[in-house]
Amino acid sequence: MEEIQRFQNEVLNRIQSYAMPVIKLSKDNSREAVCTVFEKVNVGGKKLDAFELVTAIYAAAGFDLREDWAGTQRKHGRLGRLREKVPSKGVFADLASTDFLQACTVLHTRELRLQAAANGATGKDVPAITCTREALLGLPLAAYQKHADAVEAGFIEVAKFLNEQKILWGRDVPYPPQMVSLAATFALLPSHLRNAAVMDKLAQWYWAGVLGEFYGSATETKIARDVPDLLAWLEGGPVPRTVGDTSFQARRLDTLRSRLSAAYKGFHALLMRSGCRDFITGKGVETMTVYADALDIHHIFPRAWCEKEGIPPQRYNSIINKTALSKGTNIAIGGNAPSVYLARIEEKHGLSPDALDDILRSHLIEPATLRTDDFEGFWKTRKVALAELAAGAQGKSVPFSEDDEPMEGYADDDGLTLDEEDVFEEVA
Repeated sequence: MEEIQRFQNEVLNRIQSYAMPVIKLSKDNSREAVCTVFEKVNVGGKKLDAFELVTAIYAAAGFDLREDWAGTQRKHGRLGRLREKVPSKGVFADLASTDFLQACTVLHTRELRLQAAANGATGKDVPAITCTREALLGLPLAAYQKHADAVEAGFIEVAKFLNEQKILWGRDVPYPPQMVSLAATFALLPSHLRNAAVMDKLAQWYWAGVLGEFYGSATETKIARDVPDLLAWLEGGPVPRTVGDTSFQARRLDTLRSRLSAAYKGFHALLMRSGCRDFITGKGVETMTVYADALDIHHIFPRAWCEKEGIPPQRYNSIINKTALSKGTNIAIGGNAPSVYLARIEEKHGLSPDALDDILRSHLIEPATLRTDDFEGFWKTRKVALAELAAGAQGKSVPFSEDDEPMEGYADDDGLTLDEEDVFEEVA
């Protein structure tokens, strides 16, 4: 009995009185709060996001959202159908399930807003267009089923649009959230607005956002604001705030050194869109040919040469000293002075100086500065040319002064610019 009593006191009583941590949820808790709890508690397994919770909500109504999005082994879901439209690692490589749900939510909340206004609601009684996580979690199954096909078609149009802008790979998409705005806009775009003039306006809006580095934060707010603003503008209304409130400063060119920077990616695409041709092959950037012979961003004055000449990385790694070249051309350039590699290209590939000069001009390069290895002259003339390229893309002038100091507040990491070129230059 003594042993039994001791077992009761030391074991059973401890078990019975153990305080178990509990998170108690009631029907009054918002879906956003429930999602937050799942994300915090589920630390040992797969990270849960809003898509997982919406999947669970829809499952209660007998609808498999995961299968609708990701498909099965036998058939594609929406993501698979979208990726069929582009090459592997194309613009949909990193498309998230929540991106798709955000576009559906914009369409649903816009519909609610229009209905409320039609019923006479005013002021705060008119619901806002939104795609916050809370609104996404509240997206009814019926609304998802109503808008999903239009959103899927909208994303297909987004891929076509980005390819026309020479944004071909997932890694080169400056701002994925801008794709959500575009997809929702295309889903709502009436047939009479599907013309060249409208595409030009969409391109102006797109490049204003990219070069103005506008979608770097508060993306949910900007998506919800841009979709109605864009639709109104395309119907003849006022210019969207994304176009009116953003501007590119020429000084920013000095500090664009990171492969991850939206504006850096933007200039890479704009150079290809403007018709730059490969130094050796002379080929332009056509959607079909670039997939077979991909271009990437490489130095014009090679890194190895710049280091020998004492030019700091902050300068030679800038987008001013970068352009779109094929892998083979980059290998041929090696780490030599421009005057050396240009002469070698002419001799080996039978290009005349005039023909090669025309190719260099397609990259907004003044040929004389390369042929004389004049880095400073090259820098000044190309900076002006790139500023003019930005001005044309965003439809407004770019403030420029030769006395401008580089913009403060940007710390693009030079280490992020390392690419194949750095390896080739060292062995050349």
